[in-house]
Amino acid sequence: MRIADFALERYFAHWEFAVKHLLCASDVEPYPMAGLLELADAETRALWDDLRLGYTESTGHPLLRREIAGLYTTVESDDVLTFAGAEEAVFCLMNVLLGPGDHAIVTWPGYQSLYEVARAVGADVTLHELREANAWDLDLDLLRRQVTPATRLIVVNLPHNPTGMLPDRAAYAELVALADEAGVYLLVDEVYRGLEFDEADRIPAGADALPRGLSLGVMSKAYAMAGLRIGWLATNDRDLLARIAAFKDYTTICSSGPSEILAIIALRARVTVLARSRGIVGANMDLLDAFFEDWADRFEWVRPRAGSIGYPRLTAPGVRIDDWAADLVEAEGVLLLPGSQLGHPGNRFRIGFGRADLPEALARLESFAGKTLR
Repeated sequence: MRIADFALERYFAHWEFAVKHLLCASDVEPYPMAGLLELADAETRALWDDLRLGYTESTGHPLLRREIAGLYTTVESDDVLTFAGAEEAVFCLMNVLLGPGDHAIVTWPGYQSLYEVARAVGADVTLHELREANAWDLDLDLLRRQVTPATRLIVVNLPHNPTGMLPDRAAYAELVALADEAGVYLLVDEVYRGLEFDEADRIPAGADALPRGLSLGVMSKAYAMAGLRIGWLATNDRDLLARIAAFKDYTTICSSGPSEILAIIALRARVTVLARSRGIVGANMDLLDAFFEDWADRFEWVRPRAGSIGYPRLTAPGVRIDDWAADLVEAEGVLLLPGSQLGHPGNRFRIGFGRADLPEALARLESFAGKTLR
């Protein structure tokens, strides 16, 4: 397999641990280990204390798969397969489901692996571009025209990275009906599920929405535990899941035992864990609302409906976001992610609002803007 360099990950490999403020982080402030262990019940505390560092079950710890299944309405433990992060799940799924002659449609801008892995296995990929002028919403009429007899998979990321877009229930139902009528698989990347600003806006999970629906989940984003490297696929198509499990024998085989137990603890305490994440995101959004109101003559954005990231645009005349972001990180130690790192044209950048240091990072950004954009 030959695959394009992952521009975003190369960017973070250079900067992520070298800057003081990661104002483009896509996750929520990492959960403290001590705090997580305090949430353990008697059973999971015993699992942790008695843990032996051997191989684990390739499909995932039975209790972990049971807890994940509890996130859905139509899913049982046998409908869940765990991975070393969502990235591995994407890689395995694309390799099993797609090949030369197949066609996939993927929302864009977005996480590069969602389309590059499909291309690398020989599939034809159509990018379904989301547009700022349309509030980043899906263009369902366009999507319907993009479906061909060769289409095998539609991929959507909801809530969306990097825009924070989330369709309403009517639009989502139309998307599901479109995929169902076309007889294609619908992969819903749901790594920000649980971070809706209004819980009433939460849409049905992909795995619950249609027989060929798949839900991609992970402990990294809404659950604030990226270091666990635990992700999963959930689907009612057990035949497909079995083929993916067989392919996984050539990647990681199984997950980390300590990570699995910690994930079980977190999922059992998910009300507490997610409330913490939403609290951080909500407080930071208040600060961003004030910032973008004060700086409306230099920045604009479509306010996200969910998640921990947004996609503003620098509108200051004659200023390129790539240059301005490079100067910002050198002057203030604050890192933004220009849209060019997503292969997306325009003067946009990703901003993350899930980290506890956002107040200081935003103050530094505003100070720098005052010196360079007025």
